[in-house]
Amino acid sequence: MRTSLKQDENILLITRQHWIKLVLPIFVWMLVGALSIWLLQTTGLIITLVAAIYPMSEWLSWKNNLWCVTNLRVVDESGFFSRHSKESPIDKINNVEYDQSIFGRLLGYGNVDIQTAAEMGETTYELINHPKLLKDTITHAQEEYKKSAIKNQAVQLAQAIAASTAPSQQLIADELHKLYDLLQKGAITQDEYAQQKNKLLKS
Repeated sequence: MRTSLKQDENILLITRQHWIKLVLPIFVWMLVGALSIWLLQTTGLIITLVAAIYPMSEWLSWKNNLWCVTNLRVVDESGFFSRHSKESPIDKINNVEYDQSIFGRLLGYGNVDIQTAAEMGETTYELINHPKLLKDTITHAQEEYKKSAIKNQAVQLAQAIAASTAPSQQLIADELHKLYDLLQKGAITQDEYAQQKNKLLKS
């Protein structure tokens, strides 16, 4: 991936289109080459070598067209001579779906739809290698991002309260830590955590 990573950013998955994308260019080149050599002999061989530019350019395009999922964003890169890159922040992605045809399930390719709250709206990535893996990786990254945001919020609140010298404030900070631990263990829901936190802060 050519895009530079941000601070505390980790790569979770790098994928690209399925190799089936290259079948047609290679088949066309082989067909043209076979006919050219059969009909034109030496001249046909030269035509075949020149025509190899087509599948080679398609291979370079396939090689450099990739999707990278990190703990912060989804990066879409393409282009070899010219470069194009766009990204979707993990917290701006509203929905991720994938679909596969019968052949797609057999060969391991499909389409992935990503809906975001950004201006780009819905984007469809076609012929993705292992689309379910891409979808699951994005979903997992979203879950971890939300957990991290909640944890950071709880820590900041506790630190702010603990900075006070009043014993009662320290007690509230301790209770906030306990509430967050219960949330992490699944003993309470997100709504229950928010309600109890508000009660503590108002007490």
